[in-house]
Amino acid sequence: MEKKKRIALVAHDQRKEDLLSWVKYNAKVLSQHELYATGTTGKIIAKRCSLDIHRLKSGPLGGDQQLGAMIADGELDVLIFLWDPMTPQPHDVDIKALLRMSVLYNIPVACNRSTADFIISSRLFDEAYAPVLKDYTKYIGRTIKGEVPSQATEKT
Repeated sequence: MEKKKRIALVAHDQRKEDLLSWVKYNAKVLSQHELYATGTTGKIIAKRCSLDIHRLKSGPLGGDQQLGAMIADGELDVLIFLWDPMTPQPHDVDIKALLRMSVLYNIPVACNRSTADFIISSRLFDEAYAPVLKDYTKYIGRTIKGEVPSQATEKT
């Protein structure tokens, strides 16, 4: 993770004003990083905060999955995702997958403003940082019950 972070900003409808308030408060710091956001969230932030932001699709239309792919490809460093625990979401499985990817690839993720405050105010936020990644080699190379191992042939 470089000094200049790639940060995703996401908020459910009921939390967009909370995220906007947080972004405005931290605009000076955020302007020094590369910002990404899903659909409407990105539109609101770009319009009301004058920040350069890469806009992806709306969450329910694939934006959450785009962010998950960015995490898997090592293209995202921090996820600020203010989700609404009181409102059911039609794309709940996508949200769960996005949060799973952030844990799997060990990127900092904030689901509430307090955690976002801790992340952005950490001394590690302004430095290059090498997160410890779990080695999944054994998981990838495992055999599944009933699976026949491939017979690799070697030419001599």
